[in-house]
Amino acid sequence: MKRLVILGGGESGVGTAVLGQQKGYSVFVSDYGEIKQEYKDVLLKNKIEFEFGKHSKKRILKADLVMKSPGITDAAPLVVDLRERAVPVISEIEFASRYTDARILGVTGSNGKTTTTMWLYHILKKAGLNIGMAGNIGDSFAMQVATKNYDHYVLELSSFQLDGIVDFAPHIAIITNISPDHLDRYEYKYENYIASKFLITKNQTENDFLIYDADDVEIQKWLKSHTVKAQLIPFSLTEELELGASIKDKKIQTILNKEIITMDISKLAVKGKHNTKNAMASSLAAQMMKARKQVIKESLEDFEGAEHRLEKVLKINGVEYINDSKATNVNATFYALECMETPTVWIVGGVDKGNDYLDLMPLVREKVKAIICLGVENSKIIHTFDGVVDMLIETTDVNEAVKLAYRLASKGEAVLLSPACASFDLFESYEDRGRQFKNAVRHL
Repeated sequence: MKRLVILGGGESGVGTAVLGQQKGYSVFVSDYGEIKQEYKDVLLKNKIEFEFGKHSKKRILKADLVMKSPGITDAAPLVVDLRERAVPVISEIEFASRYTDARILGVTGSNGKTTTTMWLYHILKKAGLNIGMAGNIGDSFAMQVATKNYDHYVLELSSFQLDGIVDFAPHIAIITNISPDHLDRYEYKYENYIASKFLITKNQTENDFLIYDADDVEIQKWLKSHTVKAQLIPFSLTEELELGASIKDKKIQTILNKEIITMDISKLAVKGKHNTKNAMASSLAAQMMKARKQVIKESLEDFEGAEHRLEKVLKINGVEYINDSKATNVNATFYALECMETPTVWIVGGVDKGNDYLDLMPLVREKVKAIICLGVENSKIIHTFDGVVDMLIETTDVNEAVKLAYRLASKGEAVLLSPACASFDLFESYEDRGRQFKNAVRHL
């Protein structure tokens, strides 16, 4: 019996454990930290061996195959030791894809991938397809392969998940955009991060498709200097296209196989230029999957959006409170500030991933009346924006940040949590940060 070792006892790890056991592996889960009780319960119920608070190195090195959590870097000493011994180390996405014949639609990018994944799933579900949603969102892909019987999956794929693929090949791949992010994981080399994103195309064939942002400079540069076997389907806000999606007469126009669908931008469920692009990518993929025109149009209008992404929380005394905790990089915050139509109190900060905040300067000068730094280390933000806004305050408490914003914002203005940083200095995750922000707003 082959030995499958899983490093990390979270969502992807436990899902892989259940699927691995189902497929005849001897499974052992090892987590250097704590394992949540809900995951322990699943492992105990399935009689899967596990440990936490340590890694039993001798036992792990005897593995025939290792699946590592996306949060564990390739530079981790244990991963280095495994690879030196020629033990394959793969991702959950790679492992689970080996055990399903479902058609896979994969979505990656620096920003917009959650919204695009959810929007596409919403359209295809409404179109009547037997489809699951997984990857970097929702229930584990591996767990769904083990316990469900979907004909199709739409997967949100981070660069970390793509780093661990070998044969994984989505029929339809979407790259929403590329901007600097997670550079701390890629030796602070932007080109390494870009190459990681394009791994989504690695095993595609001439019968597959790549939907991509034709306005994105880095995507265009990469495509000009590399060969992609998949058929290229672009979308653009600036250029009218004969194939793909573009803007004509203030409407989205998608053209595939001579079939044309038009959609009034003003009717889109979520606003902003970035969401127009997310709508383009989603509708192109849905067209490829033979969703009816009317279903696509209706779904573009009634989609509710992703939690923690420009999520309107409450309006208090005429001030709109907006939760954009999912904005963990500068480009995501750029989109958020671009959408703001009133003077804004901006809550920013967290774990800096090699950010350059200067790209935000024109928007901050135009739209931001005060900045509240919510983080342990804020010197870079302060150095960039000191003197640019009238008020710049630091705090390490989300409740205090919200109370400060309440005092600073006037009727007709907005309070925006859009951190441009990771959350791990003060919170468990960006979801935890967003929920604490919403809770603090509701208790004003």
